[in-house]
Amino acid sequence: MNSPTEALGLVFAMGAVIFFCRAFPFLFFSGRDGTNKGAFFTFVEKIVPPVAMTVLAFNALGGAFRENLQDGLLVLAASVFTVLTHLWKRNALLSIIGGTVLYMILIRAIG
Repeated sequence: MNSPTEALGLVFAMGAVIFFCRAFPFLFFSGRDGTNKGAFFTFVEKIVPPVAMTVLAFNALGGAFRENLQDGLLVLAASVFTVLTHLWKRNALLSIIGGTVLYMILIRAIG
C-alpha cells in the first residue's frame, strides 16, 4: 500500500495526464492565427462521428443476432424506432431515450 504522500503524487500525476489528454486537441490543432484548421481536420470533424456511430450500431446489431434471434429482433425493433424518431423529430436525445425505453419494455415483456 502506498503512503499518503505517494498516493497524493500519483493523483497529481494522473490528473496531469488526463488534463493533457483533454487539452491536447485544443492546444495543437486550433488555428492560433485565426485561420482555418485545414481541409484534413474539417474532413475528419465531419466524417468521423457518423462513421463511428454506424460502426457501433452494426456492432450492437451483429452481437445481438449472434447471441439469439429473438434478442436480435428486439434490438432491431428498438433501433428502427430510434431512427424513425430521429428522422421525425430531429432530436438526438429524444430518439436515444425513446429507443432505450422501447428496448427495455420489449425485453421485459417479450424477452
